[in-house]
Amino acid sequence: MEHNLKNMKTEALEEIKECLDNGYSGIYCELHNEVFNTGYYIIGTEAAKQALREFDVFDAIEKVMEYEKDNFGEVNTEIYNPEKLVNMLFYVIGEEVIAEIKSIDDPWNEYADEETNKKIIAEINVLLEKFN
Repeated sequence: MEHNLKNMKTEALEEIKECLDNGYSGIYCELHNEVFNTGYYIIGTEAAKQALREFDVFDAIEKVMEYEKDNFGEVNTEIYNPEKLVNMLFYVIGEEVIAEIKSIDDPWNEYADEETNKKIIAEINVLLEKFN
């Protein structure tokens, strides 16, 4: 699982970086929602099944169920639906990588600006180097 978790974290960081590069101007505490809750990571049952096989479907189920129980008190994701499961998995991993970006902590409740976006992108680049 570690290799594929690393791949998904890399993809999540790249998605955040792209959003900031494209001039994100919302509040930083809403960045996770903007990146991971306004679109889909994977569309299509076969593609979702393949991604889950690569990650390990049981590890994915465990990670999503644990996250939802901790945050919502119950599991809401239809874990038998590959698309919903893999997209929720990416959402959870997105939250984890946002937490790793320390330069986002201070301006957390502020609107994004170009200078801060550049600082966050620089930190993301350092994190991406770790994964390569």
